Amino acid sequence: MRDVRENPLAASLQLFSREGPEISLRTRRTLRRFDLEDHYQKNPASCFALIRQRLDDRPESDLIYALSELSYVEGKKAERLGRLSEALNHYGVSLTNSYDYLFSNELRDARNVYDPQFRAVCDLYNESLEDTLRILCSESHLEPGQTYTIETLGHKFVVRTEMRGKWKPDEFDHYEFVSDYAIETLRNRHTTYGLGVPLIAVRKDANEEDSKEKYYADGLSYSVTALMRCLDEPQGGKSGNTTTCVLEFFDPLTANQVLLANDWVPLETDLSTPLAFFLDSPEFQIRNQATEGLLNPAHSQSKRGLYMLEPYDPTRIPVLMVHGLWSSPVTWMDMFNDLRSFPEIRERYQFWFYLYPSGQPFWISATQLRSDLAAMRDAFDPNRRDAALDQMVLVGHSMGGLVSRLQTIDSGDDFWKIVSDEPVSGVEDALSKVEGPEDAKEKLASTLFFKPNDSIKRVITIGTPHRGSEFANDYTRWLARKFIRLPKMLTNFGDRLAMENPSLFRNTELLTVANAIDSLAPESPIFPVMMRAKRNPEVKYHNVIGVLKQSSFITRRSHRGDGVVDYDSATMGDVESELVVDASHTDVHMIGKTIFEVRRILLEHLAELDASDRVVLEGEASVLATDRIADRLPPQEGDSQLIRR
Repeated sequence: MRDVRENPLAASLQLFSREGPEISLRTRRTLRRFDLEDHYQKNPASCFALIRQRLDDRPESDLIYALSELSYVEGKKAERLGRLSEALNHYGVSLTNSYDYLFSNELRDARNVYDPQFRAVCDLYNESLEDTLRILCSESHLEPGQTYTIETLGHKFVVRTEMRGKWKPDEFDHYEFVSDYAIETLRNRHTTYGLGVPLIAVRKDANEEDSKEKYYADGLSYSVTALMRCLDEPQGGKSGNTTTCVLEFFDPLTANQVLLANDWVPLETDLSTPLAFFLDSPEFQIRNQATEGLLNPAHSQSKRGLYMLEPYDPTRIPVLMVHGLWSSPVTWMDMFNDLRSFPEIRERYQFWFYLYPSGQPFWISATQLRSDLAAMRDAFDPNRRDAALDQMVLVGHSMGGLVSRLQTIDSGDDFWKIVSDEPVSGVEDALSKVEGPEDAKEKLASTLFFKPNDSIKRVITIGTPHRGSEFANDYTRWLARKFIRLPKMLTNFGDRLAMENPSLFRNTELLTVANAIDSLAPESPIFPVMMRAKRNPEVKYHNVIGVLKQSSFITRRSHRGDGVVDYDSATMGDVESELVVDASHTDVHMIGKTIFEVRRILLEHLAELDASDRVVLEGEASVLATDRIADRLPPQEGDSQLIRR
């Protein structure tokens, strides 16, 4: 929380000085030019009346700007004295006059976007709207879909509120102002400049009856931009002492420009502060317990699953981010924050995150991810109509890269051969040879026999030990076995099967005592099996490897690599691209070079999809394919739509 809220007018209007607030030097010169300075010094109200008279005779852009600034300053003075009704009246005058300056047809030829005054008018519009909303929020609960009447001294404002985008009007519990907060948890703050007030919209607690709600974290907050549209007179705008306005709430992820008075106007947005606000919330802190996920996988199983930080969109391609050992989804927030700042990325992609107990063997986590992906598809797209879901991209860091690659592999009987020498001809044959309870046999089958997920088309691995890590040495493995408490159901089912099938299983360690550290040992038999296993031929792999140029005292003892994963283990021969960056293991996915590489890969994915679509169109394919492409393209310059992506 800032000590003093952010306000771009603070310096020019001396808002926080002892002598302030004061009008700007340019406005004072305008008052002199129109012989109004003495009137303002003696009686601001009579000065305002004189300005309106002169504007009725002849609209002057400098005079309209002066009226807007004067009203804002007087509103600040009134608010300091606790006269909120008077302050609202002044803010309303500032808001409507700055709107006229920007959009009035009478001033179209006089407006000069190169003049610093033009941006100052935008700031006056934004800040007078924000101060109006602050007073409204302090007096009542602001809810989209409602109509509010504001009675001020000599004037009445009728404000109709509307939600734009895919949100429901009652979806949010309350709103916070972005200008109240400074970011400490993210490396970058991504904003755009234009009109509107960036807000933090805090989502209401989940509706437990809705199966989709489990994919949204409690306390989730979204970016929203509030914009006030002053209606034209034919639509019932200004009528005597009554002004009718529409207060709209926009989603910056789907709208970065709005149509106002036949002009496309950019929105003022902030995508980063609402994200940081969520990361700082108690609800997120409870869920984000990486150490618990490592040391007590059983307890953290209840938090396991796919999570979305923005509303599900059937038209955008999912990018699923999978964290590594002793980590959580928070490790992806810098990459997520930066990637979302590129319009071409956020228009076509949606980002999901996978949280899992990182203390368990990675092949168990891969098995659970298969199940969780299937459940997600059933919840959001049971009829398999959302084509974007079949172009999914997985991004995995460290052990998460192994979990991700296992989603694209056909096990055949290769993984069965790790634990048994008994020849089998498929999962049914294997299970017929196993003695034990049905639930244990089902767990065994899902772990050792699986097919690729056809919805996944690309996998990006970052700092991944494809051949294991020397970090998993005798000492760390001994510590892991001392401190990592695996779920009883995991160890019990392995112990039970090993006991009831003494001659069937030759390597029971994979079924019984292995934890995450054990699973990453270079001598683990799973790595050569993964390397030679059949892969989905439609999947493309990309790789980013950390190699430190200057090693620390700790990493100097290891081979060439990022300090945890050696280059020889991280490199792969089946990838479309492989990038080496100078970064440690814990930072390799957070640095700008890696994030920019992921952006490049995502754009390459889109380019190939669009090229494929064009080939289909040129071949006069079905109308259905044409409609799907048309729906995805952003509106063009001549489109008469309210919102442009």
